[in-house]
Amino acid sequence: MSYHVLARKWRPRVFADVAGQSHVLQALINALNTQRLHHAYLFTGTRGVGKTTLARIFAKSLNCEQGISAEPCGVCSSCREMDEGRFIDLIEVDAASRTKVEDTRELLDNVQYAPTRGRYKVYLIDEVHMLSKSSFNALLKTLEEPPPNIMFLLATTDPQKLPVTVLSRCLQFNLRRLPVDMIQGYLRQIVDKESVESDDDSLLAIARSADGSMRDALSLLDQALAFGGGSLTIASVRRMLGTIDDGTMSAILHALADHDAKALLAGVAELAERKDSFSGDFSRLLDDLLAQLHRIALAQVVPTSNDVADEQYELIREMAERMSQEDVQLYYQIGLIGRRDLSLSPDPRMGVEMALLRMLAFRPIDAGMQSSVSSGRNTDTAAPVSRPAPAAVRERTPGPTASVAREELGVYDRQPERDRAEPPADRAAQTSPVPGVPGDEWSRIIPRLGLTGLSMMVASHCVIESRNDKELVLCLESAQAHLLNPSLQQRLEERIQTYFGSPLKLVVKTGVTATETPASRQKREADERMRQAEASIMSDQGVRSLQEAFNAQVVNDSIQPVDQA
Repeated sequence: MSYHVLARKWRPRVFADVAGQSHVLQALINALNTQRLHHAYLFTGTRGVGKTTLARIFAKSLNCEQGISAEPCGVCSSCREMDEGRFIDLIEVDAASRTKVEDTRELLDNVQYAPTRGRYKVYLIDEVHMLSKSSFNALLKTLEEPPPNIMFLLATTDPQKLPVTVLSRCLQFNLRRLPVDMIQGYLRQIVDKESVESDDDSLLAIARSADGSMRDALSLLDQALAFGGGSLTIASVRRMLGTIDDGTMSAILHALADHDAKALLAGVAELAERKDSFSGDFSRLLDDLLAQLHRIALAQVVPTSNDVADEQYELIREMAERMSQEDVQLYYQIGLIGRRDLSLSPDPRMGVEMALLRMLAFRPIDAGMQSSVSSGRNTDTAAPVSRPAPAAVRERTPGPTASVAREELGVYDRQPERDRAEPPADRAAQTSPVPGVPGDEWSRIIPRLGLTGLSMMVASHCVIESRNDKELVLCLESAQAHLLNPSLQQRLEERIQTYFGSPLKLVVKTGVTATETPASRQKREADERMRQAEASIMSDQGVRSLQEAFNAQVVNDSIQPVDQA
C-alpha cells in the first residue's frame, strides 16, 4: 500500500475536524442548516489555512445523498466520490494554469447544463486571482446570475488582485493564520494517532516554523519523521529546521545585556562553525533574536504574558529585569532594519555582526536630554549622553560604591542630574510625606540602587510612606499595581538592604501617594520644559521674522527642550 503524506491523510473531511476558523465555520454551518445559500463564495487567506478544504466540505454538504446538511454522512456514493476526487459535478480548476480567456469560456460553456448526479454543480476555482482581465470579464455575467443549481467556490491567497466587480458578487470569508498553540495541539493528536514517539518541545518548534499554516506544519512533521527515523526529538527537529539552540540564543542575550561585544561576536562565530544544527542562514539568527526581544518587551509591560511552563521562562524573566525597556525597543528596531538590509551586505554573517554591534554602539538618550530644535539656547551645553560603563566597573547589583565609581568615570545614570542632587532643607521639609522623612529622599536613593527594566519602573512610581529601623514602607500608585510581583519586591528589598546596610523589611502598599512620585515629577518637569521651549521658540525674533516674510508656520512636534549643563 502506497504511503499517504500526512497533509493528505489527515485532511479534514467534515467541518468538525477543521482546526480553528470558527468565524467561517459558523457562517457556513448556519447557511447549510437553514438552506440560505448564496451562489458564489470567496475564501481568502494565506497558504495552508484551509481554503480549499472548506470549499470541498461545503460542496460535499450540498450534494450528500442524505440531504443538504452541515454534517454530510461520508458513506454515500456522492460523499465517497468527492473524498476520492472523482465526483463528476465538482469541477476543480487551477486558475494558475488556466489563465487564458479561452480556458474560461470553455469552462463556462457547460454552466448552462444541469448537474449530472448531484444536487448542485460546483465550480471550485483555486488561486482565482491568477485569471487574466479578459477571463474575469468573461466570468462576471455568469458569476452574477448563474443558472439554478450552480455554485461557485473561489479561493485565493491575494484578494487585492481581484476586481471589485468580482468581490461584490461573492460572499467573502477571510481565513486567519492559526496560532502556534492550536497547531501544536493538532500535531499532538496526529502523532498520537500515528503512534509516534515525540516530545512537546519538538512539536512546538515545528508549529512555530509553520508560520500559521497547518499544511506547512504537517509537511514539516512528515519531514521531521523522515529525518528522525520515525521518531521526534527536539535535537533532530532543530537540526532539520536549522534553528538556533537555546544555549546560543541565551549567550547572545546575556552579551547584549552586559554590553559585551567580545562575547557577542564569539556567539556568532561559534554558531557559524557549528555543523550539527545551524544551516548557515544568518537571517534566522536575527529572526529568533527579534522573537525573543518581543517576548522580553511583553514580559516587561505585562509580566503575566510570560508562560511559566515555557522552557525559556527563566531566560525571558531574567532579561526583562536586566534590560531597560528603552534598550529592548532600540534593539528590536535595529534588528528589524538589519534584517531588512541583510541582502545588501557583502556577506550575511558580516551583516548580522554589524547589526549586533550597532545595538551596542547606540544608546537611548536620557529623558529630558533629547537633541532637537534649539529653544534659543546653545546646544553645545546639552548634558552628556548616557553610555555604558566599562566592564571593570559594570556590576550586576551595584551599591553606593559602584554608583560613585560610575560618576567618577563620567558615566551617568539614566536619572537626570537634578534629580540626584540633594535639595535644600526647606524644600525637603515642604514636600515631606511623613514627619522625619525628606520628601525627595526616594528620588535620591533610586539611582543608587542599580535598578533596571521593570524594577526601575515600579520604584519610580513609589514614594516613601514611612521608615524605621526595621522596615521601609513604600506606597505604589494604584495604576501601576499590576506590575508588582513577589520576585520583583524581593529583588527590590535586597537592593534596599544593600544600600542602607541593614536588614530592612520592605513593605509595598498600593493607593494614592501622598506626594508626587519620581516618575510623576519627571513628567511634570519635562512638560514644563516643553512649554518653556515652545514659548521661547514662538517669542524668538528670528522665528517671527521668518513667519512674516514667508508666511511660515512652526511645526509644534518638532520643538524639543534642550537642557543646559
